[in-house]
Amino acid sequence: MQTVNMHEAKTQLSKLVARAAAGEVLIVAKGGKPAARLGPLEDAPKKRKLGWLQSQIDAPDDIKTPFKDEIAEMFGGQADKFA
Repeated sequence: MQTVNMHEAKTQLSKLVARAAAGEVLIVAKGGKPAARLGPLEDAPKKRKLGWLQSQIDAPDDIKTPFKDEIAEMFGGQADKFA
């Protein structure tokens, strides 16, 4: 756990927050005495990994074909635009 003084915390806030978000815990001191703790949130939203179901779900190449008539009806009967 690293201690930083108030002046450094004010001038380097974005860097310190990035370090805290990455899991590091920092102590902010005022007048040489610990005043606050800066650390990660326990319930912070996790980054979602894109493509995590890739190759686990098969979708047909012509996925719009079964719904061609419904799509055409929703958009005024112009089914050729959505083929």
